[in-house]
Amino acid sequence: MDIKTLNGADFGNLATAKGAFDTLSTAFGQHVENWQHEVVDRLTRSEWTGTAGGHAQTRMQTLHDELQAAQQEIGLISRALQDASEAFVAAQTHLSNALNDAKAHKLTVAPDGGITWDKDPNSPNFAGTDADTLAKDIQSRITAALTEADHADRTISSRLAHLTTNATNATGLDSTVAKNDTAAANALHQVPAAGTDPNSVKAWWDSLTDEQQRMMALTHPEQIGNLDGIPATGRDQANRITLAKTHADLQQRLDALGPEPDSVVGTPYGAVEPPDHKLWKQEHDGLVDQLNGIKAIEDRMKVPVDANHPQTYLLGYDNAGRGHAIVASGNPDTADNVSTYVPGTGARLGHIGSDIERSDAMVAAANAAGTGKTTSSITWIGYDAPQSLADATDDQYAKDAEKKLVGFENGLHATHNGTIGNNTILGHSYGTTTIGYTMKDHGLPVDNVVLIASPGAGVDSAKDLRIDPSHVYAAQSPSDMIGMAAAIDPGGMAQNVWDNTVSNLPFVDDDDHHLIHGRQTTVSDFGANVMPVDPKAGHSDYWNNGSPTLAAMGRVIAGT
Repeated sequence: MDIKTLNGADFGNLATAKGAFDTLSTAFGQHVENWQHEVVDRLTRSEWTGTAGGHAQTRMQTLHDELQAAQQEIGLISRALQDASEAFVAAQTHLSNALNDAKAHKLTVAPDGGITWDKDPNSPNFAGTDADTLAKDIQSRITAALTEADHADRTISSRLAHLTTNATNATGLDSTVAKNDTAAANALHQVPAAGTDPNSVKAWWDSLTDEQQRMMALTHPEQIGNLDGIPATGRDQANRITLAKTHADLQQRLDALGPEPDSVVGTPYGAVEPPDHKLWKQEHDGLVDQLNGIKAIEDRMKVPVDANHPQTYLLGYDNAGRGHAIVASGNPDTADNVSTYVPGTGARLGHIGSDIERSDAMVAAANAAGTGKTTSSITWIGYDAPQSLADATDDQYAKDAEKKLVGFENGLHATHNGTIGNNTILGHSYGTTTIGYTMKDHGLPVDNVVLIASPGAGVDSAKDLRIDPSHVYAAQSPSDMIGMAAAIDPGGMAQNVWDNTVSNLPFVDDDDHHLIHGRQTTVSDFGANVMPVDPKAGHSDYWNNGSPTLAAMGRVIAGT
């Protein structure tokens, strides 16, 4: 497809053809109805029995089914022409807008898409000091419009060729074929269910024209934005729509709460909090918490792009419960290195700001490794994390997250342009428990596992994570209080008694220790590579500037 062809095309003929097939389908439908009343029904009422009668009725029913199938196939041609017309007109509009903008900014577009302009500041046709930037943007838009039209052309050609073949060799008279063709056409306008295999989702997405993809994101943003197998650009477009809508809705609900009621009232038994204040505060604090998370995401989207702050992609968002969000620093579909960071206790939408900062820090650390390759670091708050230390003793939060994490990681591979160069899953605190349970029960398609400040990964050995133990890394500072999260299972408690008594005797070398969710990941018996730490680091200090652990994370993410 070239500029002249697309810009000068008259797509009215497609609409005319579509109308003709609509007319044909209507007439054919009347023919089928007449056949039913005048032939099939009369034969049924004739009470014709015997062998010949049975054969006649069977043959009449077969003919009726073939006529219905033919009507369906005719209707599918009309639908294909309609979809093509919409896609071509959209691509033509995008091209026309780009060309008009070029003209308005005194840029000249050549037939091959090249753009030139007058660079003389004293000339009346001077295009301005920002002409180079404008030209690159317009050229990108022109290329996108031509690609969009080419995709639409290939799609309509494929659909019409299939239907033509069905009509030519009579396979379209088979009711099963017509049913399958109808289902395929319907699928173009139906979003696959959540949990569908990401590779199937990607195939469905690729079958849509660019305009159909845009319409899906506009009309079904909540589904498209959270569906594994949709490329990062599509998910981001959909989730930004949902984010803006939710921001407005939550702010409206907050404003509607009105002023804070009295927090205490006097009673014969002393001052107490009235029920209306308790309800108001619960609603108010929940709304403010989610709004804080939305603002953190919006603020990150506004950060100027540079090597250590690549473009933001919102890969998941909803405000169910305490809210969930998946934010990528860098496009995971094109990056050489892709890392997914799973936060732990307290993780939720309202606290995502600090977690996004950690993702940015890991991008910078990977860049510092000096490979020259691009990195995408994803903050994955796609699960309900425990919100208190008491809750964090329960492994059910990790178990409930398993299928979600598996689907997301498989989706990264389904949408990546080629094979991911180096893929890392990294968790902090309870996030390591979530990762450990997922890998133990399902496995994950990753190259490296990094466990930071783990209370136990649900396994007693790195080998149980279904990955080469030489690619399992762990860090835990001696000053980190997570080391005090004592085991509650009998086996772990018994081992710790040995660890705290016999192992302290001279000439006994046993540093084994169990925490609440399994063996401590930094002891030799676990079998992970132990990363360097600041001996004074607390539980949340591993991402501090100058942290040796952060530098080590960067080297793992970068594949060095």
